[in-house]
Amino acid sequence: MAVYTEVPNDELAAFVARFSIGDLLSFKGIAEGVSNSNFLLHTTKAFYILTLYEERVDEQELPFFIGLMDHLAGRGLICPVPLRMKDGSAVGRLAGRPAAIVSFLDGISVRRPNVAHCAELGRELARLHEAGSDFGMERVNSLSVPGWRPLAEQAGAAADTISPGLQNRVMAEIAFHERSWPEGLPRGVIHADLFPNNVFFIGDRLSGLIDFYFACTDAFAYDLAICLNSWCFEADASFNLTKGQALLAGYESVRPLTPAEAQALPQLCRGSALRFLVTRLVDWLNVPPGALVKPLDPLEYDRKLAFHQRVGDAREYGLKR
Repeated sequence: MAVYTEVPNDELAAFVARFSIGDLLSFKGIAEGVSNSNFLLHTTKAFYILTLYEERVDEQELPFFIGLMDHLAGRGLICPVPLRMKDGSAVGRLAGRPAAIVSFLDGISVRRPNVAHCAELGRELARLHEAGSDFGMERVNSLSVPGWRPLAEQAGAAADTISPGLQNRVMAEIAFHERSWPEGLPRGVIHADLFPNNVFFIGDRLSGLIDFYFACTDAFAYDLAICLNSWCFEADASFNLTKGQALLAGYESVRPLTPAEAQALPQLCRGSALRFLVTRLVDWLNVPPGALVKPLDPLEYDRKLAFHQRVGDAREYGLKR
């Protein structure tokens, strides 16, 4: 989440009036994240989240995201529910952007997940994969292997201003995955961005998943690899094996991995680290002037990638088999 587009008060009030959610009392921007502009709305009825979809989100894909949240909520997953306007539509326009309002979830995101959080996350990720198994729409993962080279080329030699030799390291890693990316793994709807800031807890109990705007159709184990990267490393870039064991055991308690998925996990972890390295790299070099946004450090994922390049077996992540 972030804020790129400022919303005039009168336009916001008129937009809120198109819903049956009461009168607007207050709103404020949410600075976390990198993709869309998000605001916390407080009306006379409740709290809600307003999202303005920025250029990274294709407006033609919004029915997928809106439909997916509706579908998952209907299958019992705790996630935001898109609200409908009085005319029945879920997406309108505000401040020149497509916009939607979704329900507000209780809980907080944890900055330093513990072992119990990781186990909860693993179980809920598997439930998400199972809940989406009968969702009728598909969306190509535009940030998978074919998308990495264009992003790296967009950053170009400027990557070396962040870390000497970074451009060559990134291009060599892309070439490796282009030659050998795992195919034929079980696939379906994945979240693709399930970082700790997109998961809410009340104590150690998971209370909701948010921000489905990178969701797509891809390998389930790739989603798991993204979570191992974002939940199981410490601040010094060391991998916490105990957290990895908890996350993987939680996942497999709901949906056991196939032998092919287990074998592919080291490369999927390596590839997911590269994905966030290149997207963070481009964002770091291209922060819009005046945007209320905090660009994320690409070198965090450069360090994680270096760890994965040394891993030869999924047991090094805590998989017990």
